[in-house]
This record gives sequence, C-alpha cells and structure tokens, in this order.
Amino acid sequence: MGISNNKKICFVICTNNELYLEEAIHYVYGLCVPEGYEIEILSTADARSMTSGYNEIMNYTDAKYKIYIHQDVMIIDKDILFKLLEIFEDESIGMIGVVGSPKLPDNGIMWNGDRIGAVYTSNVFCSDMKILGYANNDYEEVEAIDGLFMATQYDIPWREDLFKHWDFYDISQSFEFRKAGYKVVVPKIDKPWVIHDDGLSVLKNSYYEDRLLFLKEYQEMMIKKES
Repeated sequence: MGISNNKKICFVICTNNELYLEEAIHYVYGLCVPEGYEIEILSTADARSMTSGYNEIMNYTDAKYKIYIHQDVMIIDKDILFKLLEIFEDESIGMIGVVGSPKLPDNGIMWNGDRIGAVYTSNVFCSDMKILGYANNDYEEVEAIDGLFMATQYDIPWREDLFKHWDFYDISQSFEFRKAGYKVVVPKIDKPWVIHDDGLSVLKNSYYEDRLLFLKEYQEMMIKKES
C-alpha cells in the first residue's frame, strides 16, 4: 500500500462467527465519526492465524488509522474515535489499548501481573465491569496491550513468521512497536469503552508453544527491562 489516507479509520476483524461479526459491526456503525473522516470495516473469515489475517488487511487498506478488534468486542463509547485521534496527535504514540501491562511478568503472561484499563466482560457465569487500574495522567505507557482492542497510527508487520496461531500476537506487536521506537499506551478510562463477550478461555497446546517463542524472540528486551 502506498501513501496512507490520514482521514480514514479502518476496523480490522478476524472472524469465525457471523453473528459475532454482525454485532461488532452494528456497534461500529453507531459511533460518532469526526468531521472529514471516513470509516471502513474489513474482516477475514479464512485467516490461517491472527497475524496473517491482520497483515492481509493492513496491507490492503489505505487507512492511516486502524483499530484491530476481536469479533466479540462491542464498542459502546460513541466518542471513542475523537479520543483516539486526540491521543494520536502525539506522533510518538504508535498504539493504544484498553487493557495493558505496565510491566509484563517474566513468564510473558499478562494476567499474571498488574494491568491497567477497563472493560465490560461477559461470559457464561456473569457480566461485570472490570476496572483493572487507572492510567497516570491522560494515558500511561505500557509494555504490552491486550489484543481485544488495538488501535494504531503506523503500520508495522505482524510477526506471522513466528506466531502462526491465535495467541501472543498482541504482546509481540506491542514489543515490535516499542522496538521501533513508538510508545504503546492505555488511556485513563473511567468507564469502559468496550464490552468483551469473551466467554471462558481454553488454552491449547499452541498457547504454551507461542509463549516460549515469544520469550525466545524478545529475550533481550525482557532482560533490559529488568536492568
């Protein structure tokens, strides 16, 4: 893709469930769009992995701003685009999440450590509002963000050469942005911007394989943060 359209925002979704996709799109169309901007929604249902699906769409669209969301994420803050664009006025910020890890645990598992951000969650047991922690000031720099929502203003290839399944793509991309010199941040969120109908996590063998791949690939960055 050549010169990007800096007045265009693309929502990127990998999907395997048509009902979830329709619901996510319904909420996107309910958002307030800043004057002069346009939005598009691109999805893929046959991606080999999250990284390959995201690369395919990233390279297809000319939108400068991209919002990568899970198919089971419903965006309920109608002014979210205004908030994201305001944060992205700082050109040093490359990526924004709604949940993130200020300091990623040594084992690479985000939920084993402290997180900041907020989200409404829903599963077979309950629906709840999770305030995981408040950012300092308007936003706080973090080491990694959760893949349920990842907004970018620059394009950096997703590591499909390494992560060929559906896990650790988000933490890897966070490290890739930071390696490129960009900040990864979570805004101060008093009331969740999204609902994540995440159900129950079932960790397959590939999760643990990808965790080891992540730790090996980013070993130097993990060591530096301890020094």
